[in-house]
Amino acid sequence: MAILINKDTKVITQGITGKTGQFHTRMCRDYANGKNCFVAGVNPKKAGEDFEGIPIYGTVAEAKAATGATVSVIYVPPAGAAAAIWEAVEADLDLAICITEGIPVKDMLLVRNRMKAKEAAGGKKTLLLGPNCPGLITPDEIKIGIMPGHIHRKGRIGIVSRSGTLTYEAVAQVTELGLGQSSAVGIGGDPINGLKHIDIMRAFNDDPDTDAVIMIGEIGGSDEAEAARWCKAHMKKPVVGFIAGVTAPPGKRMGHAGALISGGADTAEAKLAIMEECGFKVTRNPSEMGKLLQQVLR
Repeated sequence: MAILINKDTKVITQGITGKTGQFHTRMCRDYANGKNCFVAGVNPKKAGEDFEGIPIYGTVAEAKAATGATVSVIYVPPAGAAAAIWEAVEADLDLAICITEGIPVKDMLLVRNRMKAKEAAGGKKTLLLGPNCPGLITPDEIKIGIMPGHIHRKGRIGIVSRSGTLTYEAVAQVTELGLGQSSAVGIGGDPINGLKHIDIMRAFNDDPDTDAVIMIGEIGGSDEAEAARWCKAHMKKPVVGFIAGVTAPPGKRMGHAGALISGGADTAEAKLAIMEECGFKVTRNPSEMGKLLQQVLR
């Protein structure tokens, strides 16, 4: 059991013939059960061809019909990535994972509104992870995205993060302590994205194979505060919290598109205070996430 994906998940790569799509599809296929999981690619200009034995289809709908895939991962360049997300949604996939960075905000706004309208009209809800995220992994089963597989190890700790690099940092610490991960999820740092912290915390709370969670946020926005308040009311498992950007000056845009703080409740200190109030064990030092986790598990 894991959240969102497991060893039986069938995956389509959108943008499989590009340099990035080729490289990461190869890496994911070589990890754990990847050979059985990565079943199709999509490129309208190369339908009927294959990438190292993986058949390429003209559309996501065709790839789904031929293979039974329920998840897609998107490495399409920024200008076409929002359209690629919509194609996955129109094909009624369960989950679309968009790795692409730099999608125009306007494009994402349009896609999000179309997704909401489809759902409101009674259509199937396709979950979206990302964009601008590293993807997700269920160790020793499947990885979908760009994270390094070798630092992960199967275990019972859930990890969710807005920052790709800090996801890897938390994973490495948990692995080093001899604990492992049930799943590790990078939700991405863009201002308009799909699954939020609260969605992943719900999934970890319901997952019988997750004992505790590390939740990593960033400055900007209210997602972490909303997730923390939900956890206070519902979470049955201990949570370690960290917010990146303690030293960030108010009003300055930082690396991630979503990391712009106005100086109110979206600063790192304000978020950490809310997390503490909600029962999280928080740290201001990212190198202590693993140690703190050990303490809450005692």
